Formats: sequence, C-alpha cells, structure tokens
Amino acid sequence: MLCLAILSCTKRDGVEAPAFDVYTASDTYKVGDTIIFEFAGTPQNIVFWPGTPGRVYEYKDRLFTTGNKLLIKFNTFQQFGTVENNLSVLVSNDFNGIYDTTNVKKATWTDITNRAVLSSGADQTPSGTLDMSEFTAGNKAVTLAFRYVTNTMKTQNRWVVRTFNADNQAADGTVTSMATMSTAGWKAVDFKNPAAVWSITTAQLLMRGTADALDDDWIITKSFNPTAVTPDRGIPIKNITVNLNKYVATGVYTKPGTYKAVFEATNASYENVERVVKEITLTITP
Repeated sequence: MLCLAILSCTKRDGVEAPAFDVYTASDTYKVGDTIIFEFAGTPQNIVFWPGTPGRVYEYKDRLFTTGNKLLIKFNTFQQFGTVENNLSVLVSNDFNGIYDTTNVKKATWTDITNRAVLSSGADQTPSGTLDMSEFTAGNKAVTLAFRYVTNTMKTQNRWVVRTFNADNQAADGTVTSMATMSTAGWKAVDFKNPAAVWSITTAQLLMRGTADALDDDWIITKSFNPTAVTPDRGIPIKNITVNLNKYVATGVYTKPGTYKAVFEATNASYENVERVVKEITLTITP
C-alpha cells in the first residue's frame, strides 16, 4: 500500500514536456498584417515573445546591456564677487548613496571639470556634452557632484546651475532621458560654513558663500547606470483554464525587419516545470 501511495503521488505531481508546435501560413508579411499562429498540442501554458523591442526571448534574463552611453549636459551662470574657478564637477563609481560628510569622504571622486565649459560671467553657458562611458563601462553606476570651494574671505561669487540633463544613448543612437534638473535626486552636503548651503529647486541649483567664512559645499545626484535594463517580458496567451489552438496577432509588427517569434509552452506541477520552445523567423516588409 505504501508503494502504491508513493507511485500515486509521483504520477500526480510529475509532468511531462508538452507536445507542442507552431505553424504559420507564410514567413513573410507586411507591416500591419494580421498573423495567425496555428498550434499543435495541448500545453497548459503558452507565452508569446514576438521579438519586438522589450519582448525578445533571448533577453528574458538580461539585467544589463552594452553599448549604452551616459551623456551629461548642464548650463551654468557665475556672477558677483570675483570670477574664479571655484566650482568643480566630480564623478564617483563607489559613492554609497548616504549623503553626509563621512560617506562623501569615503567615496572616490574623479575631477572632470576640465571636460566641461563653465560660466566666466555669461548666463546660460552650456557645458557641452560629457560622455561618461569610461566610468560606466562594465555595468557600473555613477554619481555626479558639483563642489563649491572658497579659499579666501572676501565678497564671494555665486554659481547657478541653470539646467541639467542626464541622457542614455543606446548603441543605435536612440537617446532617452534618465533625469532632468527636477528629477536628478539632488542632495546638498555641507563641509564648511552651514550659513551658506546649496539651494535646490526644480528649476535650478544655486550656491553663494559668505564673506566671513570659508566654504566647502557639495551637491550630489542620485546614481545613474545607462547599461542597466529591465529583463524583457513575454505575453501570456494561455493558461491551464483556456483551450487555445491558434493565436491571432494583430498590430504586433509595426516596422519592417526580421523578427524571431518565440512561443514558450509549459506544463507545470507543484514540483517542477517542463517546457518546450518553438521559434519562427518572420520577415516583415513595408
């Protein structure tokens, strides 16, 4: 009786790989065509990966990509006092995200001021584009900082960061925004003279020291990683409660190209999952 019980449980909880296949009437269609995928077999679950951006089967476990660039741009304005180079731009790969003097000191900061054009009195001076590729290589995140330092007690100048843009440029040249002035996550860290600190608004950053004390004030962004990506996701089209012998894809392919359409069929039990993957290469013409 014990043996029978064990065999019964094994039969109930075990599953076999699904018998499954996919067919189409053609492997070439035009943009906007409705494509009918015919199924053979009766798997419990089917997930469709059309091969379009964000739904590529090969990228289902991908956490980072290559070829992306973090591009930084900002505009500055220096006024009042004596015009001098007391604003610096820094980048760190190991800042831990704790915005206090102890943890800012712990981080390694690289001075990249000489890569940017800073205001020498003119308003809205564009920095030019700062390519952060050497700092983000190998799936690294970076944090940017502006540092305002004074060395003599006098009428101090004022620095205004008018605009800020962090953009992600993909390998194909597509540019998407990662942050603007209002979304860069700015935090001010004061090392000297708490009477003068960075002012943060959604429109700009502003810092001016006082004549009676020396200043060392930082303002720091959140971290940026242009190579980090969200794994691609398929489209669930069938579960165990649904009978499905075909899938009608309408409006899926909106651009010409070659796509690898993938169907992942699974049978599952409490203990394990068995899967079969079928691919069809489709050519989509204008």
